[in-house]
Amino acid sequence: MQKLYKAAVVAVISSLALAGCSPTFDNKTVVLVTHDSFAISKELQKQFETESGFRLKLVKAGDAGSMTNKLVLTKDQPIGDAVFGIDNTLTEVASENQLIDGELSAIDFGDVCMNYDIDWFASHSKTVPTNIRDLTSSKFRNLTVVSNPATSSSGMAFLATTIDVFGEDGYLGYWSQLKSNGLKVVAGWEDAYFTEFSGSSGHGKYPIVLSYSSSPAFEIRDDGKSQTGSILRDCYRQTEFAGVLSKAKNPVGAKALVEFMKSKAFQAALPESMYVYPVDQGIALPETWAKFAPAALTLAGEELDVTGNRKTWLSAWSKLFE
Repeated sequence: MQKLYKAAVVAVISSLALAGCSPTFDNKTVVLVTHDSFAISKELQKQFETESGFRLKLVKAGDAGSMTNKLVLTKDQPIGDAVFGIDNTLTEVASENQLIDGELSAIDFGDVCMNYDIDWFASHSKTVPTNIRDLTSSKFRNLTVVSNPATSSSGMAFLATTIDVFGEDGYLGYWSQLKSNGLKVVAGWEDAYFTEFSGSSGHGKYPIVLSYSSSPAFEIRDDGKSQTGSILRDCYRQTEFAGVLSKAKNPVGAKALVEFMKSKAFQAALPESMYVYPVDQGIALPETWAKFAPAALTLAGEELDVTGNRKTWLSAWSKLFE
């Protein structure tokens, strides 16, 4: 087992190096490990580097689930100094494996909801789904794409939603119906939204996608209307955290970076850079958000013990989709 563990560590580090994101450690550089959807403007990066005196380097490590798995495998030889993107379905994984030096800090939140391509449904003269139960109907056969809960935080959020809505004895039946109805499952949110979904830049063939209630604010076309909408019922509120990695080579720089992510400047940029709500309630949201990015009407899964049941749920789900 120890040999296998070492081999896995080597494989992860090698894969990062081959991808051109091998971390560089020195006392003037802070390395942030993050999921693929993280974004920071050149102006904000320069502001952080000027104010802190540290250069910022990014290591993008897949969707949040994959990223956290990599951090677990490399916890004795961390691939960075700080992490962003561990969410409330993954915090216990971080705690159990002692990934964080100190505490995690909440940075942003978003409501994981099903989205649909308004234009596609209009052009095909079809009614849009109004709740997640609709997705098992033959009317929506071969139309839905979601991200894998084993590798994606949004996918895990939706799995938790279905467990809350349909119960421990009913959620697998719901997923079985989705599978029979032509559900497509991909590794991460970016794959689902930007490649497979018809309503965004990828122009894929699936007009229903697992995303966020805020996503339609970024699909506004020249006519001032959004091409997409969200099913705002039975959504999961996802909170993302940042923290200093245990055994970080530059813990001082990592702490400075986490504090910067809580600053007014970084928080104000979150809606337009990463489509999420800032945790700082004093930040003014873009005008378009009131119309196109409302918070969910009803939430699901908040009372579930996701951390305690995660392995059991994922094992049962994986068997269904093998």
